[in-house]
Amino acid sequence: NIILLKGILVSLICQRAFNIPAAMRLIQKIKSEATWNKSDRNSMTLFKSESMTIVLIGLHAHAELKPHKAKGPICVQIVLGKIEFGAAEQITQLNQGQMIVLQENITHHVKALEESFFILTHLNR
Repeated sequence: NIILLKGILVSLICQRAFNIPAAMRLIQKIKSEATWNKSDRNSMTLFKSESMTIVLIGLHAHAELKPHKAKGPICVQIVLGKIEFGAAEQITQLNQGQMIVLQENITHHVKALEESFFILTHLNR
């Protein structure tokens, strides 16, 4: 199942979940690395443990993460930009401040509709 949270609830979650000025500093760091200039994407691991990994991912406009599966549940929170998130034969547009949660082992893909940065939280199983 795809669960999309919209509106006020997402705004409150985002404000508490991630400090926007800190996010902008991390985005600038990602954009200053050579990988950003040489590739269509770059990322930075923010937290990693045996049970969870949190990664900030940046995609250039039109960059795609091809269909793949995660072994555990994932949460994608858009920090900046706009993406297309496809899973279970559904495509959803996610804008800044929106979040989507996906159960494990569901094939999904991502396409940046503009330069975009999102936080991927993956629960390791």
